[in-house]
Amino acid sequence: MSRTVAALLRKELLVELRTLESVPAMSLFAVTTFVVFHFALNRSVVDGDLAAGILWVTLLFAAILGVNRLFVADADQGGFDAFLLAPVDRTAMLVAKVITLLAYLVVLELVAVPAFGLLLLGPSIGDALPDLIGVLALGDLGVAVIGTLVAALAVRTRARDLLGPLLGLPLLVPIVIGGARATSPLLASVHPTAPAARWLLTLGLYDLVFGLIAYALFDFLLED
Repeated sequence: MSRTVAALLRKELLVELRTLESVPAMSLFAVTTFVVFHFALNRSVVDGDLAAGILWVTLLFAAILGVNRLFVADADQGGFDAFLLAPVDRTAMLVAKVITLLAYLVVLELVAVPAFGLLLLGPSIGDALPDLIGVLALGDLGVAVIGTLVAALAVRTRARDLLGPLLGLPLLVPIVIGGARATSPLLASVHPTAPAARWLLTLGLYDLVFGLIAYALFDFLLED
């Protein structure tokens, strides 16, 4: 299966490099949102709970743009039919799509996190960065798994651009809550601390549960 995943992943990344449909839009949306918050809050800096909430909500809505486009090329250009005819494990597409969306999120955060630190954050982002990377990794994994599952559900419907966010946002809210609660102590202006273990465990458990759900359902979604 690893060769199939590698081939599919290479195809996904080449398509994105040639079209630049998802990652630039996600990154531009995030930076623009931080600029809006910078002026709308009428505050020069934010920290703690407010900073964590702004960061995670912005990353969530930017991620939805990538989720909506994840299966569009496969649906419109016959990619699903070609894959179903190939003698390969169906789970390979799930893994490849999850890794693709993870790559999109990593690139997004390489742009968005420095922009957030520059435009809004009071405390230095550098001190919080090692722990923040771990929290973002757990959140990204959940967003990638849930986003792939939701995109596969919505792509064959006529209102896929609307149905994707409507299905995905409620499922992604626990990740935003857990991520924001884990990030808040890192962004405190006074005595920043490490994230609470319970929120990291919550994120990890949520990722595991939806990973198993996606694994169980993905074959049926492809065939339908």
